[in-house]
Amino acid sequence: MVDIDAAVGYVVSHGDPVDRARLSWLRTGAPPPPDILERAESGQVADGGWPASRGGEVASIDATCFRLAELDDLGALDRPPARRALAWLASRQRPDGTWEEDALLADVAPPWARPGDPEARLYLTANAGFWLTVSGPIAPPPEGDTETERPGAPGTPGPGEPSGTLEWAAPEPGALEPSGYAEVVARATQAFRATMRDDGSWPSYLVAGWLGGAMLFHAGWFYESARIQVLLAGRVPEMSAADVALLAAAFRRVGMSPEDWLMVAARKWLAETQSGDGGWPSDDGPAFDVHTTLAAIRALR
Repeated sequence: MVDIDAAVGYVVSHGDPVDRARLSWLRTGAPPPPDILERAESGQVADGGWPASRGGEVASIDATCFRLAELDDLGALDRPPARRALAWLASRQRPDGTWEEDALLADVAPPWARPGDPEARLYLTANAGFWLTVSGPIAPPPEGDTETERPGAPGTPGPGEPSGTLEWAAPEPGALEPSGYAEVVARATQAFRATMRDDGSWPSYLVAGWLGGAMLFHAGWFYESARIQVLLAGRVPEMSAADVALLAAAFRRVGMSPEDWLMVAARKWLAETQSGDGGWPSDDGPAFDVHTTLAAIRALR
């Protein structure tokens, strides 16, 4: 079994203030102090995204999704910085439902985010689509207002298409909150689904599979998602602890039961790969071990 207490102790001992605030929110729902939120939200560029490097001026889809994951662990997706970032992501969707990094980043983007590369395009589509999927409803308009315009929101199909308006309605009690970007997410889901091969595989990186599979699961494409899950479950014993933690966290985030067979396989692998100090190793070196451990804690909630 996974030793959650040891994992918590690892984050407390090795994490920075933002990491510990993420842990507190994941474990108890404790709101972070204002200075932690300001630190986590810092560096946002004017258009709403975050750059790939500190001080950068061009927002990156990949970097923005990474920052949204951190803010999600702080319960901050409904705060203005995250809402601006989500609106920016929606506005960057291409007419075919996909995403691609700005051409200005071509010389500095890593292979998985390189503009013009079809594998990178599918990964970014799954990543951006996933975060727009779990973003929750757009906040209600001020009292007396019945509708609000929002770039990329339902009724504003995308670049080159006419804008529209969005009516806000509260979700049913106990229901998963719908995304405020339903049409954007629907196009992303269809774009990802259209690339799937007959055996359920996808022409991109492994991470694109679990993000796309989670997006399909949330959208109700259960058969297509299950085909991806079968392939992922078969890969779990070969995967790193970091990948399994992120895979499980993504599916849990869209409401998959912890008793689902894929979650059971992931939990078993995380139990086998937990280090003696309570953490899990990152694929990117010891500096990111706390990040991996937080992903595992998120997956095992």
